[in-house]
Formats: sequence, structure tokens, C-alpha cells
Amino acid sequence: MLGIHSISSYKAKNTINNYERKDLFCINDSFIKDKIGFESLSIKDENESLVSMCLKACEGLDIEYSKISCLVLVSQNQDIRIPHSSALLQKELGLSKDCACYDIALACSGYVYALSNIIAFMSFNGLEHGLLFTCDPYSKIVDKKDKNTALLFADAASVTYISKDYKLQALKFSFGTDGSGYEHIFCKKDVLSMNGQAVFNFAASTVVKHIEDFLSKNDFLKDEIDLFLFHQGSKYLLDTLAKRLKLDPKKVPFLAASYGNTVSSSLPLLLQEFISKKGYNKILLSGFGTGLSYATTLLKFKEEK
Repeated sequence: MLGIHSISSYKAKNTINNYERKDLFCINDSFIKDKIGFESLSIKDENESLVSMCLKACEGLDIEYSKISCLVLVSQNQDIRIPHSSALLQKELGLSKDCACYDIALACSGYVYALSNIIAFMSFNGLEHGLLFTCDPYSKIVDKKDKNTALLFADAASVTYISKDYKLQALKFSFGTDGSGYEHIFCKKDVLSMNGQAVFNFAASTVVKHIEDFLSKNDFLKDEIDLFLFHQGSKYLLDTLAKRLKLDPKKVPFLAASYGNTVSSSLPLLLQEFISKKGYNKILLSGFGTGLSYATTLLKFKEEK
């Protein structure tokens, strides 16, 4: 049995204060604090790359890299098109040449998809130690004058150590896609565009039903779940999900106010805050966005002997 042993991350050190851009975007304090929720954004330096950010994320891990036999990277904003960036990470980390490496091109739902993928891949092939990276530096494609994107997206990287000596085990997964809405989050000629209202409506309807169906199908009761960790798309969106799913707001944390929407890194950054804390048994993870794509899993803490 494989699961999540530990998570480490890196948030870009440069910050943009959204309050300082109120006049530029004709917004007020309430819009920043209560609607989008992102008071400042973490933005990478020009000389920082996807690979360098992933390497910085690794600094918080205490593992034997010689044991790593699988490396998976989730990203849609890589430094180069060819080759796959997971191969560059394998080189920089000095991993064995027997290490399986591949990339997954997904965004906000990517962590849940990749978590299922790497656990299944490793289990089928008898691999015992793996690394799951996320990094989507959207600052490279955001139009700084576009209110719909410039106030939201930020840069971060995460790495999740997968092993038999785990703290969290995934019980069930569920996935979905609505490709008819692909243009609602769209990058053309290296410039990102987003129909914020359409994305909100998608999350508030399709994703809500998806989560309800996931719980019902697997006989999971909301009351037995300690935390509902949703993709940190905006504070208002999370407030809406909590309301429509009839959840205790205290179980739906929004913790990205100081760094922003980090796309595929959103969920692992959030999960990292709780993985070592006591008092939790089950955590629901749900990511949704570009595609339009959505994915949910339920994680259970390993019982201490």
C-alpha cells in the first residue's frame, strides 16, 4: 500500500500587493479581501525556472534520493517544450537512471489526477519511493493589465513524497471533464484569458454536484470528514461551495490570501498545512479549473500504533 509520506513546497519570494493596484483595476478593499481573497501574490524572479522552483521545494524534504524510482511532474507552463521537464529534474536531483519520469499536462485538477496516477503506476510496477511535483508559473502568461487574471495567479512549486511508509492514504477517487467549456480558461499566443463568471458558475454547479455524487456513491458522510480542501480559486468561490454543500465554514479553509492562486500547487500547499497536525482523520481534496476539469479524492490518516 502506497500513500503520502510528506509534502514540501516553495513560494516565489517576490510579492505583489493587490491593495496597491486598487486604482489600476477600479476595485476596493472589500473586493480584494472578501471576493478574490488574495491580498498579495507570490511572483517568481525572471531568472527562476520551473526546474529551479521545484528544486527549492525539495529543500524541505528529508529523504534518500537514491531510493527514488518514479518522478512525476504536473505542469502546463514548462520552461521548454522538449524534452519533458521531469527528465531535467531527474538529472538535477541525481536520481538513478532506472527512475521512471513523466509529465502530466493538467492545471488546477492536476494534483488529484496525478496522485491517483503515480500511486497506480508505482503499485502496478512494484515501485516503493516516488516524487510528485507541481509547478505552474502563470506569471509568464498573465497580462498584467487584465483584471480577470492579474489579481489572482501566482507562482509556487510543491513536491509530495510517495512511499509505503505513509501518513495519508487515498481511499477513493473521482474525475470529470467538460471540454465544451475549454475556452473559459484559455491561453493563446502565450497570453492567458479567463471568463471568471463562467468558471465560477461551473464550480458552483458542476463541481458541487460532482462532490455530492462522490460522497453518495462511496457512502461517505459529510460529518465524518474533518476538512474539505478545495482548490484555492478565490475566497468567494470557497464560501459559495461551503454554502451550497451545506458544510461548516470552519471545515473549508482559505489559506492563500498571502500568496495567491498557484494552480496545480494549490492543493498540495494547502494539504501541507495539515499533514502533520493532530486531530484529523479524513480529508477531502477537490481540484477544478482549466479544461474544464475536476477531480476529487478522500484521504485518510494512517492509524498510529
